[in-house]
Amino acid sequence: MDNPHRKVDRRIFRDGAWRRGPRAIPEETAIALTYNGGTYAVMMGTPQDLRDFAIGFSLNEGIVQSPGDIRSLDIVGLDDGIELRMWLAGAKAELVNERRRHIAGPTGCGICGIESIAEAVRPPAMVPKGHTFSPREIMTAMQAIPPLQHINAETRSVHAAAFWEPSRGIVSLREDVGRHNALDKLAGALAQDNVLAAKGMVLLTSRVSVEMVQKTAAIGVPLMVAVSAPTALAVKMAEAAGITLAAVARADGFEIFTHPERISVDVEMRETADVA
Repeated sequence: MDNPHRKVDRRIFRDGAWRRGPRAIPEETAIALTYNGGTYAVMMGTPQDLRDFAIGFSLNEGIVQSPGDIRSLDIVGLDDGIELRMWLAGAKAELVNERRRHIAGPTGCGICGIESIAEAVRPPAMVPKGHTFSPREIMTAMQAIPPLQHINAETRSVHAAAFWEPSRGIVSLREDVGRHNALDKLAGALAQDNVLAAKGMVLLTSRVSVEMVQKTAAIGVPLMVAVSAPTALAVKMAEAAGITLAAVARADGFEIFTHPERISVDVEMRETADVA
């Protein structure tokens, strides 16, 4: 579809002087997700990896249980956006008709159109036990992200969600102006490739809100690592889902908020006094 970024002219004021020149900025496009002819959601996102987005969104929303539940998927360019047209089997079509809502989701909107508080904080899926990871593996995984963020290298303004396995490194990475969209795209890519989610970890270049935990739980990944801090509700949700939540990941380390038993202690490392 469209190029995920474009170059625009700009005027720059730096060090007391004016100059001008081009800068790459990301595209932001209205993306409608339709099922059996009816619109379910309209999200603002990056027009790339849209098949992954359609499948991942459908899985994470609970509309389908596998990519095979989607009979057909067409990506249709319109004058003012893109439509992801999906047709579902009979039983799934009935379900989506009951749940369909006409919403417009701003960039980064993760639970747009939720009709009740209970639905917004619905219990997450329980993740499997999964593997144990060392601090060294977590830091190695996070350091592998920047070279693969091709859109962000051009624009410096998009999020990434990635999946890492000890034996393979970064298995898949997706970018989008919306962090939730990036994670949905990753979910779609993993599902289509039949990746065993319990073997690795989800890596995020954004903060961790409750919807990000819900989506990670839906994928079935037992460990998520993010560069920014989580919200209090995200921590509560990760605890309930059995997810190990590591955040504030930097070059010198990270912080663990839930289920630390999945993080082993390297022989050369030892616990020090509590940090205020």
